[in-house]
Amino acid sequence: MGFLSYICLTATSTWIYIIVPAAPAAATAKYCRPLRLGGAVVMLPNPRARLLSPSGAGFGFGFGFGIKCLMENRAQKKDYLHYNHTDRCRNARWTSRESYQLMYERPWQEVLDFYSHAVNGRLSLSSLRTETVRDHDDTEIQPVCNTAELNRAPVKDGTGRWARATFKIVLSYHGNSFDGWQKQPELNTVQGVVEKSLGKFVDEKKAQQLKDRCLPIEGCAVVAGRTDKGVTALRQVCSFYTWRTDVKPQDIEGSINNAAPGKLRVLSVSQVSRMFHPNFSAKWRRYLYIFPLKDGENMEPNFAILEDVENSREEEYRDKIEVLHGECKDEILNNLILSQDDEEPASANKPQTFSIMRVNQLLRKLEGKLLSYKMFARDTKASRNEGPPTECFVYHARAMEARLPCLDQGVGRSVMCVELVANRFLRKMVRVLVATAIREAAAGAGEDALLKLMDATCRRATAPPAPPDGLSLVDE
Repeated sequence: MGFLSYICLTATSTWIYIIVPAAPAAATAKYCRPLRLGGAVVMLPNPRARLLSPSGAGFGFGFGFGIKCLMENRAQKKDYLHYNHTDRCRNARWTSRESYQLMYERPWQEVLDFYSHAVNGRLSLSSLRTETVRDHDDTEIQPVCNTAELNRAPVKDGTGRWARATFKIVLSYHGNSFDGWQKQPELNTVQGVVEKSLGKFVDEKKAQQLKDRCLPIEGCAVVAGRTDKGVTALRQVCSFYTWRTDVKPQDIEGSINNAAPGKLRVLSVSQVSRMFHPNFSAKWRRYLYIFPLKDGENMEPNFAILEDVENSREEEYRDKIEVLHGECKDEILNNLILSQDDEEPASANKPQTFSIMRVNQLLRKLEGKLLSYKMFARDTKASRNEGPPTECFVYHARAMEARLPCLDQGVGRSVMCVELVANRFLRKMVRVLVATAIREAAAGAGEDALLKLMDATCRRATAPPAPPDGLSLVDE
């Protein structure tokens, strides 16, 4: 039996020879795909083909051995897809991997300690509010409903559905102590702790229904907005209702406070109208992101523009992307480039500092506009015809320098505070906005850089989400 020699291109641009037993042309076409490079024709592994032939021997064995070599070679190097920015500072911009490393290599413990003290009432945001931190002006925000009416106790006759008592609960919890708000099996979530504490206030009818279904007797807490794992909330609003008439607000407050002392604290409990809904009754959402700074970091960087990538490598990148991902859409291929560990520009040659003033300029361009933030969201479909819209109206977007307070009257770390107020936020939108604004400020992008990224065709155009340690839900 004869042998054939194929030149295969690995995903790391390494050329290797694979000697396989001769096989019919049909089998060759099934397991390999031709690629023309200049005047030569090479055979690339078909990513959709099985590693072994139907018979399990012969050509399948040889090709399987070749794939094993490819996988071993790929383990030594990694490929990275990057969005192909075309502006003047594209070579000074951090890659996703560099941005991730620069974000997480921070003294986050000091921020976590501040949030822990704030949750327990030992410190407050007012200690951060020097002349650089100001409250937003909410006079121009139109309320979606009559708040006074919603906060008023029921005025109906107290029979039928109006006999139900609804309570508004304002919570404060430390994000690093929980696995997010949403209740999940075997995880310590805020919703799970709160609903378990509310179980003693469930009416008899509902308690019997839960027993019949072999479910734990827990209350149902409706929240204004779910927070991810690690995100702190200083004023989270949720509601709970019951048909019992003997439940008092102070009883609910005491039950929740005893559930997780030092991690979860009730700020207030009040009885409101049955029409109150934490999500739909909210006028806005306000988030604060505290980003710890290193010494001398708040300064204008030296914008050194690196040399452009050679145009002759673009065709190679296109072929390698097709090998990695099979069939790709043209608009994706036109905006992605591929690089390796040894091909990326050295991080030391890129700016490592940024100016808070420039971050503030980038963010302020978002104020007063209804925009689609789908490129700044994560864990959701970038383009969809169903589900909630991706448009958000940002009322307030600012960045300012502040200093963390210390309980011992010492000098705390210098931080950058990013304050965002909008009618709604998408999944991980705040963290991506913060990370992208810092990246663009360090690269020296124009003031409209964030607005231009709204029209990107791929979410790789924006930076990876900033760590959740610095994010807190302030109020709603």
